Amino acid sequence: MNTQPENMPGAEPPEPPEPHEQTESHEQTESLGVQALFAPADLNPSLEAILLVADEPVPLGVLAQVLELPRETVGQALAGLAELYAAQGRGFDLREVAGGWRFYTRSEHAPVVERFVRDGQEVRLTQAALETLAVVAYRQPVGRAQVSAVRGVNCDGVMRTLTLRGLVEEAGTDPETGAILFRTTSYFLERLGLASLDQLPELAPFLPDQLDDEPDAGHNRARA
Repeated sequence: MNTQPENMPGAEPPEPPEPHEQTESHEQTESLGVQALFAPADLNPSLEAILLVADEPVPLGVLAQVLELPRETVGQALAGLAELYAAQGRGFDLREVAGGWRFYTRSEHAPVVERFVRDGQEVRLTQAALETLAVVAYRQPVGRAQVSAVRGVNCDGVMRTLTLRGLVEEAGTDPETGAILFRTTSYFLERLGLASLDQLPELAPFLPDQLDDEPDAGHNRARA
């Protein structure tokens, strides 16, 4: 029998794939590309980076949306990180609280953290910190976004510093937006030598009459 191998000259070329086969292959490639956006080795560092800059618990759905991965995949990674930190005896935990995930220092290290915070009290506050503290004092309880609106700049970092130094603290959440509200602490009064907020100087005239999302409360709210 006279036959020609397929790889020999003169052999007929293979038939091209059907159009629908090419489409299916392209769709599979795109699907794999989305899933490979964050390989397992990249997922954990990406989660850590996001959570380190988060001021509030981040919902699983938000993390999944940002990373463009299924909720189940992200949830398993978060649970794995939490177990890893606990097994390694880290100074912090990754916890699921209030419908989201956030880093927290471990309770057994509270004395060291408290000593660190107290030792840092003597460090002079920056002008930005003083301005932010004044806004909180006269507009409390107030959210970060409202403080930023008054100062005209993002105040997240400064608010974290004031919280660490024990000058401001959380005071519940806004019933409409759910944002965390802040107020000054008793330590704030102690440092200023005041018995109550009623003794604050009259600075309200120097603040805007009205914030973007709340009626004017001014010094009266601070004294309430």
